[in-house]
Amino acid sequence: MNNVAVLQMLGLAARARKVISGEELVVKEVRGGGAKLVLLASDASANTAKKIQDKCTYYNVEFHVFGDRYDLGHATGKEARVALAITDIGFAKKMSSLLNEK
Repeated sequence: MNNVAVLQMLGLAARARKVISGEELVVKEVRGGGAKLVLLASDASANTAKKIQDKCTYYNVEFHVFGDRYDLGHATGKEARVALAITDIGFAKKMSSLLNEK
């Protein structure tokens, strides 16, 4: 049930244009301080996972591994996406609470 709720919130955030997708754009957003929450697909490559996780740790951005690349892409209305950054604090807090319930 939580997975469905997270994906629905992700869809709402995408329609509100509060989601940044793509590895390089997510890293740029984390560096710039705009990312409030980062989601990484469970099937991301080891290099991508390490890069995103290290950036999130260094810049103190909450980070979760969730779903696979097709789940994340489908929820945002795009093709496969490995990394997503939520830029709105409201969406980030709600998704964080849903992800931490698991």
